[in-house]
Amino acid sequence: MPLDQLTIQTTGPGLYEFTDRVEDFVRGQAASDGLLTVFVRHTSCSLLIQENADPDVQRDLQAFFCRLAPPTSDPAMDFIVHRAEGPDDMPAHIRAALTQTSLGIPVADGRMLLGTWQGLYLFEHRDRPHRRQIVLHLAADAP
Repeated sequence: MPLDQLTIQTTGPGLYEFTDRVEDFVRGQAASDGLLTVFVRHTSCSLLIQENADPDVQRDLQAFFCRLAPPTSDPAMDFIVHRAEGPDDMPAHIRAALTQTSLGIPVADGRMLLGTWQGLYLFEHRDRPHRRQIVLHLAADAP
């Protein structure tokens, strides 16, 4: 069972592309066809397949989610109860709940079947740096 774990060091909120690292993992497997599962082992960040050509897309996504779920210090978030780890904690959980913590990507001929402008991103929702762990699993088609 091809399985690996990546660690991504974040420096704060934003999108961190890791497509190349996953491509390396897929290329190193004996299976040429199957389904790749990418799973992040945290509740305050998420995973995205997103455009990797225009950095404005990443900036706009970050700005949108900041408006959608601002810090609990914002008066609009007075209803939030969970504040144990700071004003960015519960908004990070909300953002992760609205996105995804697992991705399924088809693999054919030893390559992920991503679109031309698609890349894999860790979407960090917390203000301070974190070491995020991502699990990769390639389930191969039966011969």
